[in-house]
Amino acid sequence: MIPSMTGLVAMIIVARSSDRMMERRYHVAIPAVLGAAALFLLSTDSAPFYSIVLLSVLAIGVCSYYGPFWSIPSEFLTGFSAAAGIALINSVGNLGAFAGPYAIGAIASRTGNIRSALVGVGASLFISATLVLLLPRKARALRKTK
Repeated sequence: MIPSMTGLVAMIIVARSSDRMMERRYHVAIPAVLGAAALFLLSTDSAPFYSIVLLSVLAIGVCSYYGPFWSIPSEFLTGFSAAAGIALINSVGNLGAFAGPYAIGAIASRTGNIRSALVGVGASLFISATLVLLLPRKARALRKTK
């Protein structure tokens, strides 16, 4: 319950900050990097209290980027393309949610522990943060180049 509650509070704080500052990229990337760091640290042997703290940090990182993330496509796309873009993102996310547990299980069974699977998921989250930072700062910057 503790990680979920910290994730809930962080989600509200980050979403409000993102709306107030009208900035999305860093409000997605920083929590994603924070979650990736927590996953990397969870892959080490740790005491139960330390694991709860890291799971809370992971929940903060993963839960808090949802709001700003889902507002990014509508900044760049309009009309039919916005609907198609959001549907594509949702489809790829659902495929990841389906294949991810199988990949984690396969890595864990092949290596004999879950540590390498946690590192793989953390690397994926870090790559996602990097890709979000590669987006243009404003939608206008994208439209001027066309």
